[in-house]
Amino acid sequence: MNPYETTRLLDEYLLFHYGTPDEVLPWPEGPQSALGFAERTVSELADFSRQPATALDLGCAVGRSSFELARNGLDVLGIDFSQRFIDAASALASGEALAYRRLDEGAAATELVARAPDVTPRGQVSFESGDAMNLRADLGAFDLVHAANLLCRLTDPERLIGRLPSLIKPGGQLLLTTPCTWLEEFTPRGHWPQGSTFEWLQDQLGGEFVLDLRKDLPFLIREHARKYQWSVALGTRWIRRG
Repeated sequence: MNPYETTRLLDEYLLFHYGTPDEVLPWPEGPQSALGFAERTVSELADFSRQPATALDLGCAVGRSSFELARNGLDVLGIDFSQRFIDAASALASGEALAYRRLDEGAAATELVARAPDVTPRGQVSFESGDAMNLRADLGAFDLVHAANLLCRLTDPERLIGRLPSLIKPGGQLLLTTPCTWLEEFTPRGHWPQGSTFEWLQDQLGGEFVLDLRKDLPFLIREHARKYQWSVALGTRWIRRG
């Protein structure tokens, strides 16, 4: 079974995307700067001075980055491989509140509720399920494409990279983050970068894109009240040539 279709992963991502700082990390000694990752992949990487109007959010999960793009005035299409994630994001976009459980310890859990941000302009966000390596042919081109922590979860990331130039208008932005966690359970070793992920991205994207920003973005995933995954994603912004 696809782990991204399980209730456990859905609950974990709803907390990751919509949990308040206190709900995620009650410890004042913890890495507070790693909270709010789904918003920060937009606010810290996107260049809104370029006045983008349309965006594609690939690997959108349960949609928080899509809503952040819409909050900045863009019409957004979010795509994810998990149908349960897409159903959750669509429900949130329609104004529903989603109940979910936060694991605390052992069998103990806390009931929480996820809601889309109040400032989200309704009607500017839509969601659909899809495979980032086999996107439908009629998607068109966007002013901005956002793909957070997606590349190292694809069986063949170069299939998506090869499609990116046709998805982004000349002068448009590509926002990528990746923790560079290459695992054979997701990506066969033959499809891993041979050197550093950053050098691989420069090689793969350099012909069609210009690197405009590189920034480290820490993030925090809660497993339970006393165990967390702290990671630092490689964040980059690229501009489509032409």
